[in-house]
Amino acid sequence: MKTTARVCSVFLASLFLIAPLHAQNGDYEVPRTVDGHPNLQGVWENNTITPVERPDVFGDKEFLTDDDITFLRAGLQDIEDAGADALFGEGVISAIFEGEINSYDPSTGNYDSQWMAERTIHRRTSQITDPPTGKFPPRTEEAIAASRDLAEHRRLHPADTWEDRPLGERCLSFGAPRLSSGYNSYWQIVQSKETVAIIQEMAHDVRIIPIVDKPHLNESVKLWHGDSRGWWEGDTLVVETTNYSEASSSSPRTVEKVNVERLTRIGDNALQYQFSSNDPGNFSASYTREIIFDGSPDKIYEYACHEGNYGMYNILSGHRVEERLAAEASAND
Repeated sequence: MKTTARVCSVFLASLFLIAPLHAQNGDYEVPRTVDGHPNLQGVWENNTITPVERPDVFGDKEFLTDDDITFLRAGLQDIEDAGADALFGEGVISAIFEGEINSYDPSTGNYDSQWMAERTIHRRTSQITDPPTGKFPPRTEEAIAASRDLAEHRRLHPADTWEDRPLGERCLSFGAPRLSSGYNSYWQIVQSKETVAIIQEMAHDVRIIPIVDKPHLNESVKLWHGDSRGWWEGDTLVVETTNYSEASSSSPRTVEKVNVERLTRIGDNALQYQFSSNDPGNFSASYTREIIFDGSPDKIYEYACHEGNYGMYNILSGHRVEERLAAEASAND
């Protein structure tokens, strides 16, 4: 768990911010590094309430109107006044439209609003820009079956071994790029002449991306976060990632996935981030998301995923007790 001055003082300032409708301004002069590349360096926050998929209530509306923002601000104020629960990712906008704050962690109640960073309203009604419906493409039958099989396996074998637990719970990987918002959702970008480093606050994963002419690794080499290569197209940094390990995702044929990211500075405090994924084992077509990362004066803090990994020890030992009690009950029948 992480406790920092930033997350513990959320309510000392306005909790929810309104971001302008950022657009590429032809008059904006992109700052440059000493090597002449666009300067993307700094800490960037992804604290948007924009949902990944467009809520049905918006129909085919691509951008929020001023009336929509007024409605959302009122709902956000109600949530702030309640102050009782943590709303991760899209939980904020779901709570506004459903009129109910659903606990992220009902079993322990460990999380409340103080764990969350300040949230920002951006104008898009969904992060998905393609398909134009603002929805993910249909999942493949193969992926649906794999999800069903995994759920059944975890129901029957919740903790036979540590390998039955999710990757994040085991502190192995939260994915890269991690695009969830509002909780450890800060990135830091550091540039050199030949590389760009993207540091994720969540689990402090670092991707060091060559931006020189360098081929991808041999296809036999598979990595948790894939193999990234970057290049500049005008003022946009393009990053292509291949060679994902099959073990890095519960979806089938992850080794075939190819992600392309496009990072463009569109203002002193605004970074346009576009993410396109071709994941044929999971989705029937490719899709594209867009997020506006806002500049932050904050530092990235360590996300200590576990302390001595006692959580995993307790999960496994707890399940051993459940197994023993079940065996004793069966013997007494």
